[in-house]
Amino acid sequence: MSSRISPKEVAHVAMLARLSLTDEEAELYASQLSSVLDHASDIESLDIHDLEVTAHPLGLTNRTRMDIVVAGLSQREALSQAPDEAQGMFSVPPVLGEPS
Repeated sequence: MSSRISPKEVAHVAMLARLSLTDEEAELYASQLSSVLDHASDIESLDIHDLEVTAHPLGLTNRTRMDIVVAGLSQREALSQAPDEAQGMFSVPPVLGEPS
């Protein structure tokens, strides 16, 4: 089964994502995406009804370490390498909105 994606569909999705593509790029991506869908279709057609359900094929278990409490940095140590600090806190440029 061939799952064909057209360059027009690729261009439409690119437009929705506000990406600019050349016609050549749309052709290339359409071909590549169609190939991916063909592979997914091949996998979908496999008969897996007789296979045992597994979460992991190797039966591994998590190997965890002991949870040992260790001393952390003091406030002074944490702020010692900060480029800017104000009132005992890291000072960073505003990300959203206007500076207060």
